Amino acid sequence: MNFAPTEMQSQITDMIRDFAEKNIRPKMMEWDESQEFPIEVFRKLGELGLMGVLIPAEYGGSGLSYFEYITVVSEIAKVCGSIGLSVAAHNSLCTNHIYKFASPELKKKYLPKLASGEWIGAWGLTEANTGSDASNMKCVATKDGDGWVINGTKNWITHGKSGNVAVVLCRTGEPRTKNNVTAFAIEMGTPGFTAGKKENKLGMRASETCELVFDNCRISDAQRLGEIGEGFKQSMIILDGGRISIAALALGIAKGAYEASIKYSKERQQFDQPISNFQAIQWKLADMATQIEAAELLIYNAADKLIRGEKMTKESAFAKYYASEVSVRVATEAVQIFGGYGYTKDFPVEKYYRDSKLCTIGEGTSEIQKLVIARDILQS
Repeated sequence: MNFAPTEMQSQITDMIRDFAEKNIRPKMMEWDESQEFPIEVFRKLGELGLMGVLIPAEYGGSGLSYFEYITVVSEIAKVCGSIGLSVAAHNSLCTNHIYKFASPELKKKYLPKLASGEWIGAWGLTEANTGSDASNMKCVATKDGDGWVINGTKNWITHGKSGNVAVVLCRTGEPRTKNNVTAFAIEMGTPGFTAGKKENKLGMRASETCELVFDNCRISDAQRLGEIGEGFKQSMIILDGGRISIAALALGIAKGAYEASIKYSKERQQFDQPISNFQAIQWKLADMATQIEAAELLIYNAADKLIRGEKMTKESAFAKYYASEVSVRVATEAVQIFGGYGYTKDFPVEKYYRDSKLCTIGEGTSEIQKLVIARDILQS
């Protein structure tokens, strides 16, 4: 395995750093305070080919690999976790689900708009009472003639209000039975489909999180993704890649907090010398650097297996679990290094600290990742 950055990854890194300094950093705290979802930024990211990273050129995407995708998400997250999260959710969940499982007609209909950033995508699996217990979901799609009628709600949905199309997982069988979930692509504005409550969050505040509400929402069977009853299996495949995506997000946040800590420790003077001279600070930085390096290797190992077409459920869970926990630890230590200043919004680590926690929850909690890992190793 060769994880040395490719020429393309280096070019992407330079491009994103330049873009982020001009278009994200100047306003990110303003968006954070107001919880504004800056759609114009995502239009510009679409122009750069970063809203369809994994989608082939025939559908208007960039046709890049997961190695480049990790670079995209992590480099954006180094500056702003909120923007990184929205890029990750758009690419790896909604857009990727349509690419992998939609009919040729739906792919031609939606992928060019999503890959260009003209449209924003959402992905709806979670409900208020069925987070990890997805087979017991209450959002139900009932067959009615040549179409479906959907009733229920979805919670914690990224882009639930501003998204143009959502991939929605609905129960089409009895609760907690096999093959009881089916996926549909549903456009916002379809009668009976509305956005509900927008969540007021601790972190990732510029990444919109809303409820989806379905009240006798009627859609054509042509909007179905794959076969009836295959939705849960599809979502598990999507989440395998999604774990890598969130791991990359966590990695970027950790790197951002670490780099800010290095810079600050060299500038902050105590007892007539920079605090980087003190062993207590050096040990913190050494731990941060080691954990970031280990997380990055786990992420690229999972991506390598995915690219090779090998089973990587365990490896993606390794990466997501470890990287997300590292992100929280590194951000916490960064605040400690900054001291009182780290607790204020005048310095960047306060935001890294708040944003990092979501990585241990979204797309499968740390506890669920440990279950996934345990089941895999006990079956071998």
